[in-house]
Amino acid sequence: MFNIHPLNESVVRNFNKITYRLLLFPFALLCLLSIFFIASSNDSNYVNHYMYFQKEAFLYLNNKLATFPDIAFNTTQLGDVLISFPLLTIFIIYAPKLWEALFTASLLSLVISASFKKIFSIPRPAAVFDHDSFVILGKTLTGSTSFPSGHSIATFVVITVLLFAFMPQKNSTKLLWSISLIALGLFIASSRVAVGAHYPFDVVVGSILGYMIAIIGIKLNAKINGFIWIKNRRYYPFFMLIFIILMFLIGHKIIKNNIPIYYISFLSLTISLYTITSSYVKKKN
Repeated sequence: MFNIHPLNESVVRNFNKITYRLLLFPFALLCLLSIFFIASSNDSNYVNHYMYFQKEAFLYLNNKLATFPDIAFNTTQLGDVLISFPLLTIFIIYAPKLWEALFTASLLSLVISASFKKIFSIPRPAAVFDHDSFVILGKTLTGSTSFPSGHSIATFVVITVLLFAFMPQKNSTKLLWSISLIALGLFIASSRVAVGAHYPFDVVVGSILGYMIAIIGIKLNAKINGFIWIKNRRYYPFFMLIFIILMFLIGHKIIKNNIPIYYISFLSLTISLYTITSSYVKKKN
């Protein structure tokens, strides 16, 4: 009935090593950023101050990061769970514990991101600055939903879950693995500035929040086990249906924007659908 795989057992062991002390540094960093923002403010309107005190940094980074627009536009899609999650669907079979934590953390991130965006209501760069002064790739976003970056939160939720799920045992390899994953996360998150969708602070805070939410999600899932059913083969047909729906949604995206990352995500879903279907059929027989 249950799919027990050595990789999943390794993920469980790694997750059991995680403690809430890992939240201390990012929390301190958020406090320092808050102090810096408050100390640099000479405007009673915090929204105006937030937008204009980082204007030069935004324009500079946007210009530099958008040097290769195709790379930036493809990369920023990885902050969309519709594209990033399919890349990990194979682990539903081989490491369901990863998905248990990822689902829990993702639900938390959805609530926190939506709440923060509503509370702060920071206008997007395209709603404030002249469109001719910076690069906009893709859809022009003008709503008051800039802070924090939801794509950055989602990116670091995924990156952090992967970081700890597959953490190597050797210290030297741990360092290389951690640096590589964090660098990848920052590369993806920074693309939000490259496409003109977010200010630098949106991305930095979003990335930190994503890391913290992932830690909390992993620990919370260990207590409530709300998604333990994922490893039960009985529910594989449900995932097959979800995969097919996702393939249609990504197919629609391909029709609108024919870019490589969509094909990679679609291919990953195809492989996962074949693998999970084969596993289910063999078990039934």
